[in-house]
Amino acid sequence: QVQLVESGGGLVQAGGSLRLSCAASGSIFGINAMGWFRQAPGKQRELVATITSGGTTHYAESVKGRFTISRDNAKNTVYLQMNSLKPEDTAVYSCADAGPGWVLGPPTQGHHFDYWGQGTQVTVAS
Repeated sequence: QVQLVESGGGLVQAGGSLRLSCAASGSIFGINAMGWFRQAPGKQRELVATITSGGTTHYAESVKGRFTISRDNAKNTVYLQMNSLKPEDTAVYSCADAGPGWVLGPPTQGHHFDYWGQGTQVTVAS
């Protein structure tokens, strides 16, 4: 059973930074593509960033240049470093596992992902 547990959310002032972590278990983490999504109240879930097993990344336009996704396969963990945070970044952030096979590029759609974490709240105060 794949389990994904996020941590690192919280309250931060606009312009500040946070680093989210997602610890994975129950899968062969090192060969799987991973991603971060977010959902704000009253809005649809939005892809934030994805990363293949080899480190190729994809970002939503709204976070390019501010957020960085990375992974540590030895620790079965994927990270999301968020800098220059804005109030509109406020949301519940969840990590997700898209499984193996993404050799031509990272997943870019929510339906590419099979397993999801419960999420961690990020609140950016203005």
